[in-house]
Amino acid sequence: MAVEKRYPTPRRLVAPALALTLVTLTGCAGGDDGGGTSDAASCEPSKGKVTLDYWSWVPGMEEAVALWNSENPDIQVKVKTTPAGNAGTYQNLSNAIKADKAPDLGQVEYDSLASFRLKGGLRDIAACEGVSEAEADFADWTWSQATFGAGGEDGVWAVPQDIGPMALFYRKDVFDKLGIPAPTTWAEYEAAARKIKAADKNQYVTHFSQTDPNWFTGLLWQNGAEMFERDGDTWKVTVDRPESREVADYWQKLIDDDLVATDLQGFSPALYKAWDEGEVVTWISAAWGYSTIRDNAKGTAGKWAVAPMPQWEKGASAAGNWGGSTTTVMAGTEHPHEASKFALWLNSDPAALEILNRKGGLFPAAKAGSQLPALQEPVDFYGKQKIFDVFAEASQNVNTGFAWGPTMTDTYRFISDGTSAATSGKSSLGDALAEADAKSVESLRKQSLDVEE
Repeated sequence: MAVEKRYPTPRRLVAPALALTLVTLTGCAGGDDGGGTSDAASCEPSKGKVTLDYWSWVPGMEEAVALWNSENPDIQVKVKTTPAGNAGTYQNLSNAIKADKAPDLGQVEYDSLASFRLKGGLRDIAACEGVSEAEADFADWTWSQATFGAGGEDGVWAVPQDIGPMALFYRKDVFDKLGIPAPTTWAEYEAAARKIKAADKNQYVTHFSQTDPNWFTGLLWQNGAEMFERDGDTWKVTVDRPESREVADYWQKLIDDDLVATDLQGFSPALYKAWDEGEVVTWISAAWGYSTIRDNAKGTAGKWAVAPMPQWEKGASAAGNWGGSTTTVMAGTEHPHEASKFALWLNSDPAALEILNRKGGLFPAAKAGSQLPALQEPVDFYGKQKIFDVFAEASQNVNTGFAWGPTMTDTYRFISDGTSAATSGKSSLGDALAEADAKSVESLRKQSLDVEE
């Protein structure tokens, strides 16, 4: 049966309203030398020199931090490089929160903010100097994400860092050799996958990772498949819905027909080798993905290009979003004033934005970031294509009203478990959706949240 399409109108000024009734717990972890307060109503400077601990997985973050440290001798930051979000950081951060050993600052993606707030792990920094005034410096919808749609009235729980509009990275040399134009629809993408496999049985159009549930969510997002709905204080879990099933069935077919590699995990040496050797020739990814390919498949310089995300209906222009992060001040810090000051600088200072884009591939959430020279210029690695024009257009076609659930880290774990079973032939992606839906309902109820039957 055909699925009726409901492509939501992209909205730049609207974000999910997650105004949960939560109490932020405070502790005494992080920082040294000097007093502070964990009282959300105040945010006074600490006395004496301060050292802040910061966990982040952004490549090049050390360079940005070094710049800060050189200009701020009394507020020094020690950055710890951690695995990307669901690959390890979130579990480690959750454990650290429970043990009162969390860092002063942490990198948290938009979709996981509510989960960490629910754990009592985030500090409301609305009262910290310059924070509320910074709202105008960031894309409106990202600030709304950081305030759970309350515009700051319910507190400010993070400083936006970047966004992740999605597009198609593809090996233009391979596609040109086979006479395949950049696919504009998912039907064309499947046809390309079959032609690539017919030409070389060891070559795959892409990989399907079991460890990137937020990548799969980006695919659902593009098709209007919101995973949660909220009416007042009542939640409805909609992980398993017709729009989601369409996406799952499509990718299940590619898996069943051996058109995608299922033994490669995201951000792994094996995947990078497959890119470098031409065994995997596309990646549907976010703007920040340009540096992932550039830095880990150096032998393919000049061979890649970027095109808009394939569409479910010809002529449509919907895009998904994968990732995008914030800098959070953790609840246990003794130095919220200094931590928030660093977080604001990191995500709005032109020099810091330039470093994070050049080294980490971030597409800034700060409005000033759109004026970075690097975002206006051709990129040598991608055949001198102005790839950020593609991502800028994609960012306008993302439905920023996509609703996150308050226990997304749990939902992602359920999806990851289900996709692992599906790619190993033990079940299907449809089964993964059904199981993630049911288990997400249980997860919300365990947090004493109202869930619609």
